[in-house]
Amino acid sequence: MLKYQKTNDFNEIVYGRRSIKVYDPSVKISREEMTEIIAQASKAPSSINFQPWRFVVVDSEEGKAKLATLAKFNKDKVLSSSAVIAVFGDRNNFDYAEEIFSKAVQLGYMPQEVKEAQLNYFKPFYENMSDEQMKDIVMLDAGLVSMQLMLVARSFGYDTNPIGGYEKDKIAEAYGLDKERYIPIMLISIGKAINEGYQSYRLPVDTTTIWK
Repeated sequence: MLKYQKTNDFNEIVYGRRSIKVYDPSVKISREEMTEIIAQASKAPSSINFQPWRFVVVDSEEGKAKLATLAKFNKDKVLSSSAVIAVFGDRNNFDYAEEIFSKAVQLGYMPQEVKEAQLNYFKPFYENMSDEQMKDIVMLDAGLVSMQLMLVARSFGYDTNPIGGYEKDKIAEAYGLDKERYIPIMLISIGKAINEGYQSYRLPVDTTTIWK
């Protein structure tokens, strides 16, 4: 097993990250530490700060066994990991707008009149939003928090792998969530790698970027 220590070295976090295929199954992540990882990841930006991401942390043997049947091509990652974080987008994220903005006022981040003006402006906008528009918003925001979660995990000394290959039509109900409300985004396995993983080639900036 590779030995990683918690780090604030940005280059180590970014360039040292690997998509890991198999983890050391003996390594466990405490719920206290996982809570801190999620809390730091949740500093990611989101549309109007509505934070539509929701997480299901699958860390029990029973929970991972159930997930392995829904992610058969990624079974080894699921079963050997310390946990798998299922990331969802909440279509009803506006339900938390009052709580978010009221707390911002209480903490001195926002004047009361700004809170009222913004909520009055966005409420009808969200109420009349199409399903496709809402999906676009939560997919973008949950994608931002997912990448941040993987980087935060790396700073804590853990490895991750984003997983898109699983039965998205069954994942919400499998863990007691309303599938009409919660949009599956991805799974993120997390733990300690048993090897260095694989480096992968990245296209040069000149290929992916145009300047105007």
